[in-house]
Amino acid sequence: MRIQIAMLAKSTTGKVHGSLARAGKVRAQAPKVEKVEKPKKVTGRALKREKYNRRFVNIAAFGGKRRMNPAPVK
Repeated sequence: MRIQIAMLAKSTTGKVHGSLARAGKVRAQAPKVEKVEKPKKVTGRALKREKYNRRFVNIAAFGGKRRMNPAPVK
């Protein structure tokens, strides 16, 4: 006796909410803002140095100095 199972192929894509005619409406309505020239960001060693200074050198927090790899407090 042979049993055949009919498998229906379902679409795996989602349904679209609303018509695609309105796509891009908000972006089109938004006012055009010109790009502002900014100073370039530091990279590499200079970035590491900046992060270290910000996190460990120039802090004024309770509990003393912040350490790189602190041991658990007993």
